[in-house]
Amino acid sequence: MTESPYFGDEHNELRRQIRRFVEAEVLPHGEQWERDGTTPREVLRKMGELGFLGIRYPEAYGGSAMDTLATMVLAEELGRSTFGGFAITVLVHTDMASPHMANAGSPEQQDRWMPGIVSGELITAVAVTEPDAGSDVAGIRTRAVRTRGGWLLNGSKMFITNGVNANLYFVAAKTDAEDPRSRSVTMFIVEKGMEGFRVGRALDKMGWRSSDTAELVFEDCFVPDANVLGEVHRGFYAIMRNFQNERLVLGAQALGEASKALEMTVDYVRQRKAFGGTLWDKQAIRQRLSQRLAEVEAGRQLLYHSAWLDTLGRDCVKEVSMVKAYCGELVNRVMYDCQQFHGGFGYMREAPIERMVRDARVQAIGGGATEVMLEEVAKRV
Repeated sequence: MTESPYFGDEHNELRRQIRRFVEAEVLPHGEQWERDGTTPREVLRKMGELGFLGIRYPEAYGGSAMDTLATMVLAEELGRSTFGGFAITVLVHTDMASPHMANAGSPEQQDRWMPGIVSGELITAVAVTEPDAGSDVAGIRTRAVRTRGGWLLNGSKMFITNGVNANLYFVAAKTDAEDPRSRSVTMFIVEKGMEGFRVGRALDKMGWRSSDTAELVFEDCFVPDANVLGEVHRGFYAIMRNFQNERLVLGAQALGEASKALEMTVDYVRQRKAFGGTLWDKQAIRQRLSQRLAEVEAGRQLLYHSAWLDTLGRDCVKEVSMVKAYCGELVNRVMYDCQQFHGGFGYMREAPIERMVRDARVQAIGGGATEVMLEEVAKRV
């Protein structure tokens, strides 16, 4: 297991617990979840029972009140499962959607929903992205208009992870009808079954097959004032705030995936015979893998340092953007080489590396495309 001066005994014990859970509860069933196109609710409830869904949330709601580094442990270990769809199902709930409730929810909202979020009885999704607006949050077109006792929500969202099976959706909508480019965005809590809200369709993806992804449609969906999340017109800033956590988590997941792929490939080339010896005996192969191992270790140190800065409350937008850009690209380079060195077997669906290659591709796209992240870095140079 990874040893690092950034981690204490509680982090290392958490890592051991998550790794044991993955080995016992995920690896035997993950292939079936891939075929089913979803991660069962039962496994999420088990994770809730073990405390994995509330690592950073208050003990009053069943959480552990740990720090950003603990989240990196969770994301890395889920990435190492080799099932990216399972990993992202969990991480969207724990670190991309539910933080909106934890950070901006009123005491009444938190008392009502946080215990179920931490236990796994309630699964969450965040709905910001639209067909024409992803990283460009100010460009969203979904509108919310005041009406008696609440708001009427109209528009659609696209590529929403957990979109089919979630219970609670944190939905971003423009609330300034006068200025179509305004940053006056408000976050709303939309509950499954609300009139005027429906899942438009489940989306068929290249990878992350055990994660459900959906288009969401809002047609005069009435959202009561009690379901406004945070301040009216201030949702843009809440989204920007949580992007930092989301991008760290995605970087950690990517590094977990890359680390596991390299371990698997080193084991494979040490056994695979060709031209009178093993593939590991070929200098070009072992040096290429050694180079990738060095790059993963460099990414890991950048990740841990950035998470440490976040734990201290420091401004680390530049470092987090570096993490997302670097790790999203690195995991794809690693997967390319690992599949290459698996030869023909690596192209077969029965090979875990084939699935991992497909799952990794989105890491350079989702949560902030590499190009967007590099612009964030450039602004701060």
